[in-house]
Amino acid sequence: MESPILYIVIPCYNEQEVLPITSKLFSNKIEQLTQQGKISDQSRVLFVNDGSKDNTWNVILDLCRENPIFAGISLSRNRGHQNALLAGLMTARKYADVTISIDCDGQDDINAMDKMLEEFSAGCDVVYGVRSKRETDTWFKRTTAEGFYKVMKTLGADVVFNHADYRLLSRRALEGLAQFKEVNLFLRGLVPLVGYRFSSVYYERAERMAGESHYPLKKMLSFAFDGITSLSIKPIRIITTLGFLISVFSILGMLWVIATKLFGITVSGWTSMLCAIFFMGGVQLLCLGVIGEYIGKIYNETKRRPRFIISESSWQEEHTQDYE
Repeated sequence: MESPILYIVIPCYNEQEVLPITSKLFSNKIEQLTQQGKISDQSRVLFVNDGSKDNTWNVILDLCRENPIFAGISLSRNRGHQNALLAGLMTARKYADVTISIDCDGQDDINAMDKMLEEFSAGCDVVYGVRSKRETDTWFKRTTAEGFYKVMKTLGADVVFNHADYRLLSRRALEGLAQFKEVNLFLRGLVPLVGYRFSSVYYERAERMAGESHYPLKKMLSFAFDGITSLSIKPIRIITTLGFLISVFSILGMLWVIATKLFGITVSGWTSMLCAIFFMGGVQLLCLGVIGEYIGKIYNETKRRPRFIISESSWQEEHTQDYE
């Protein structure tokens, strides 16, 4: 059996500081796996420039000129981590038998790839890289991240606990993923929906090697909310249940008011009335906001806009197509 062609897919956004450091790790890993006969000598490291504002694309082009192991594509504008990752995966599936996606900051243990490839050789089409612990995270980030996965599970989304986007996908799994046409991407939830045989590889995450994180609290919360609304309609059902319960209590309240009026009991209740009005107003606005979020996603889906457009590539081939 021939060794599989591996493409390591790495989305990059403003990573000019860390790329010269971590690129050596990726190229060394490709060479090591090739020497061991685990992958083909046609394997590559594919960088995806997600419309970076700094010198990232030029750094990628320099790396490609220095070492043929590297390849790169550049999106026409910043489309976000998930779209950039999808662009890399859909490009790699034309050439690779298997892909491994990983961030370029050097935090994910690159040696976990050995075990991933072993699981692939054993017949797994999907192998998830799962963090065994979160000691490098702050208490706040660790608590909110673990809470996010639990909330997602509670709301019915099939996500792997403590798994981000470090994963192996076979070509068959990539072909399955290509059939999902969502504009609102949340790959952590979509990949489990592809199916096929899967397994997990556990590793410890290190500190970022250089540069700064591009996921502040605001962006993490937005990403989490996008994930929930992209994969589950339970928030809508919760709103329906809440509306039903409030209606029931409102009817009971009206019966109580009528009863007190009939029996001549007068109770001054301006404060309680204002509290009830403010409470109901807040609930209604919250419900409208959640419903509006879903309507907005439907609006985006119906437009069928391309999820990414590739403007440049590091090899002599025209890559200006989009992917629907």
